Order: sequence, then C-alpha cells, then structure tokens
Amino acid sequence: MTRSGSPRIEGYAALAAVGLVAALALRRPEIAILAAPFAMVLAIGLRVAHDPRLTVEIEVDRDRTVEWTEFAATARVRSRAPVDRVELLLDLPDDVAVVDGDAARAFRLEPEDEREVSYTLRCGRWGVFDLGAVEVRARDPFRLVAWSRRHEDRHRLRAYPSELSLRRVLGPVETQAFTGSEVARVKGEGIEYADIRDFVPGDRVRSVNWRASARRQTLVVNERHPERNTDVVLFLDSFVDVRDGARSVLEDTVRAAAVVASRYLERRDRVGLVGFGGILRWLQPGMGVAQRYRLIETMLETGVQPTYAWADVTRLPARILPPKALVIALTPLLDPRFVSALEDLRARRFDVAAVEVDPVPLVEPGEHGVEPLAYRVWLLHREVLRARLERHGIAIGRWSGGELELAVEEVRTYRRHARTARV
Repeated sequence: MTRSGSPRIEGYAALAAVGLVAALALRRPEIAILAAPFAMVLAIGLRVAHDPRLTVEIEVDRDRTVEWTEFAATARVRSRAPVDRVELLLDLPDDVAVVDGDAARAFRLEPEDEREVSYTLRCGRWGVFDLGAVEVRARDPFRLVAWSRRHEDRHRLRAYPSELSLRRVLGPVETQAFTGSEVARVKGEGIEYADIRDFVPGDRVRSVNWRASARRQTLVVNERHPERNTDVVLFLDSFVDVRDGARSVLEDTVRAAAVVASRYLERRDRVGLVGFGGILRWLQPGMGVAQRYRLIETMLETGVQPTYAWADVTRLPARILPPKALVIALTPLLDPRFVSALEDLRARRFDVAAVEVDPVPLVEPGEHGVEPLAYRVWLLHREVLRARLERHGIAIGRWSGGELELAVEEVRTYRRHARTARV
C-alpha cells in the first residue's frame, strides 16, 4: 500500500513561476507584469489544491501460470478527497504484456471513492517475474498541481514452460528394484510374457502353462518380465545461449526438460536434475507431483552465468547420480566442457543419452571475408563433438524446436541398433 507523494507544479503554473524568478533575476518589471495573471492563477490553485492521499493496492489472482496463458490482475485505488483525474500506469516486465487494452488508465474519483482497474495479462516466456509496480499520478481540478508516486508491491509470479508433444520416453538399460511402468529385461513376477521353462518344486500353480504342458507331457511354467521403475537424471547445459528474436536455445532446453520430467514422473519414475554450467545446481531424484514442481522451479532459475571457478561432475554428491540411473542430457553442443562431462559419466558406466538442441538455424553464416569459412569450420567442429559422443556409445538426437518426439525416436533407434551390434 502506497500513498501519493509530493506535489509538483506543471503547465502554465510552472511558466508563471519561471517568469517571476526571471523578473527578479534580470530586474525587468515588465516580465513580472506579463507573468502576473499566471501567478494569480497559481496562487489560487495552490490555495485550493490539497493532497488527495491516494492509496493503491495490487492483487494478482495466482502465483503460478504457464507461458502464453492469460491471468488477471486488479489495481484498487482509493481517495479521501475528490480527484479530477487519476492516471494509473502498470509497469510490467519486458516479457509480460496486457492482452486487451493498455497498461495506462485514467479516471475520476469522488470523495471516499474506490475504483477497481482490471487487467488481463500474459507471459510471453517462462521465468520468474515481479509484478506490482505502478506509477500513480493525481491532478487537481485546475490541472495546476500533480501528485505522483511509484507504488512498489511485489508479487512473485512463476511462469512454467508450455507443454510439448511427447508420447514415448526413452527406456533404460537397467531398471531399479521398485515397482513402476518400465518392463525390466530380467525375469520375475510380472505380467509381460518372457519365456517358458520346466516346472520345479516351489513354482505357483497359476504360473503353469497348461497347453504347453499337454503338448510336452510334462509340466512347464511361464516366465514373465517384472514392471520396475527408473531413476532418471536430466543434465541441462547452461554454458552458452544462442538467441535470435523470440527463440532462445536455453529456453528451448528448459522447455524440453520440463516435458521430459513430467512424462517420466507420470510413469512413477524418480527424476533428478543437474544444471551444468557456470554454476552447478542439482536436485536429488524424487517422484510425485511435489517433485515436478521442485524440478520446474529449479529449471526457472537456469541461466548463463560466467564463472572463474570450474566444478566438474566429481563435485556432485553420490545420491544425485544413483547406480543404474539413466542420464538424459539436453545440450546445444557449444561448449566442449559439457561433452567432457558426458564422457566422464559414460566412463563411470552410467547409461547416457543426449538430445541436441540445435542452434544452427539461429546462426547466420555471413557473406563477407572469412565469415563463410568460419561458419563451415564451426559446423565441422560440431560434427566432431557428435562423433566423440557416439564413439563412447552415447546416443544423440537432434531437435530444432519442432516435434520433440522425432529427436527422442532418433535416440531410441540408435540405442536399439547399438545393442544389436554388440550382441
């Protein structure tokens, strides 16, 4: 809540004040005579002008939203005295805009009157925004004096990334011991058929395959694959960002990571997060709705931050990277340090896959001097980084901002053929 500030003389009244000062400074009485009518109006206006003592309150209907989703904000203005004109300007962050109408409003207030001004807002990108800054200006009936004040009532709004289309996710090489939605490769109690074998004492009668037993003239039982859960750790590359207009590689990385985390959590898997860049951030793997909010709100703080103190994956606590965890990296392949970190994880026998958030469409090749040659060398360097990952058995798919399903399918195809080749 903020009250109106100090009065400010403006318009013709300001000219009168300047004329009187000039007459005294230059010792020219004719200037004072010319300014006398304006000075009389100024004196009368200041006599009748009183501080309206405005109070302003800002209310936002939510503290979490999704980018490009509309939400409402309301400004309440009260006055103890009549105000001929109140000007209200809602000061918004760069990526938040008013959907219908204008951020500036003007109206009249009666004594002890209250006016509610409603706004429909929308966030143009994900992130954390501070709302509630308002510029308020009140004018007297003669428009001689204005009272202005900046209202600061911070409302923290978190805009989550919008959902992408992703129906299937990557399966791990090895599953964990808890029940989930992933069919394990080992045999045990489950519903997915695996094989048949001879009956041994201790087998359950309901596992007997009576048709196969009748053909073989001996008892045989069905073996099945159990349903297990997966530990997934998302590796986000925040070393470098490439931006072109409304699109940003780092924003696409966070948007893709959010939908991948949501799909795994829907399968009752445990999901963790490592933000790898200038600052090393991590979140211990967990499951459930609460973990989804923790993951996304941690991603909202992801940004490119330079540092002179380098920390590699050896600084991560052991519980952040559980054994048999599936590590999914989302990277634009712009910094060799991130590639070295993935090679280190692969050398530690982790199951690693990568999705390349392609920055090539955002970079202009250039037409002058050595610019085309430098562009070709840069593309070749990217191919070298991709070859380094594939040489270590790390599947990588390329995503250019369209259907994420295509990049995930590219990774799945590589992993399926690579396993077949090893056999």
